[in-house]
Amino acid sequence: MHAHKPQKPLQSSLFHCQSSSVLQFSILSKMARVLDIERELVQHSERVKSVDLHPKEPWILASLYSGTVCIWNYHSQELVKSFKVSESPVRSAKFVASKHWIVTGTDDKFIWVFDYDTTEKITEFEAHTDFIRSVAVHPTLPYLLSASDDMVIKLWDWEKDWECTQMFKGHAHYVMQVAFSPKDTNTFASASLDGTIKVWNLSSYAPEFTLDGHSKGLNCIDYFMRGSKQYLVSGSDDHTAKVWDYEAKSCVQTLKGHTNNVSAVCVHPELTIIITGSEDGNVHIWDGATYSLENTLNCGLERVWAFGCMKGSNRVVIGYDKGTVTVKVVCPHSGVSMGSLVKEKEKKEL
Repeated sequence: MHAHKPQKPLQSSLFHCQSSSVLQFSILSKMARVLDIERELVQHSERVKSVDLHPKEPWILASLYSGTVCIWNYHSQELVKSFKVSESPVRSAKFVASKHWIVTGTDDKFIWVFDYDTTEKITEFEAHTDFIRSVAVHPTLPYLLSASDDMVIKLWDWEKDWECTQMFKGHAHYVMQVAFSPKDTNTFASASLDGTIKVWNLSSYAPEFTLDGHSKGLNCIDYFMRGSKQYLVSGSDDHTAKVWDYEAKSCVQTLKGHTNNVSAVCVHPELTIIITGSEDGNVHIWDGATYSLENTLNCGLERVWAFGCMKGSNRVVIGYDKGTVTVKVVCPHSGVSMGSLVKEKEKKEL
């Protein structure tokens, strides 16, 4: 397990999450943008490995290292339901709202599917030969991607009784995360501890191209759009995040500032904000246009493991070692929401 580093003392640019119900980030860029970060929910729990937001209900899904999943209502700040999935860690869980499902990937190598209204198990099946690190739900088709420490990514079709319709091979180490492209949902990207990003088409088992630039393994990946142009952001054990020009297939910026592994990345779907989280316990807010570090949030809940945000919501959910935090991002002067905000063997123990 990675050594735990003590938290840095608070500085003027670092705001502590538990000091107030409202946290104001004066994020001043060249456009004189000012954003408020308002704390909405802090829920203490065991280690949170993934978070997701429901597209219609006021719900947060958190999957825990203990093998449990929880649904929280961020309006009432109450637990909607909680149930045990597995005796193994649930490293990734997603809502499938159209089916009223929760799909999960666990360290027992199984994909588990539950009805979130009744908590009834819909199905379970052994999907991989090692830990499942990430699952991703296709935005329109009945497809689920799963990524594993067995170095394989698989595509599952739930309308074909969860048949594996494609396998994607090419990584040389654990595949830590997969994400569908928002511009072309027939393609997706993967991040691996082999130090590379690979971009794939659903119709081919071989990658379309590979991005290589980090000096250590990758933990996380996200897509974002700027106008009609597509980018990727990745986070690595080299303590940095990188922004990649998707078309040019090149790194356009390295985001430096974390003092430990970058474990989660998220890009606000509408605002020009990039969010990175690290095992150093800090969440960094970056200007998505200039790539300057605007501010740092520390909630005192130890390591950051996951982010959740969605289009049409100004909430960002953060999963930590010791719980889940939900914040809202608003423009204080207009009073209007700014839109949708926002290794090796040792690795297995995290």
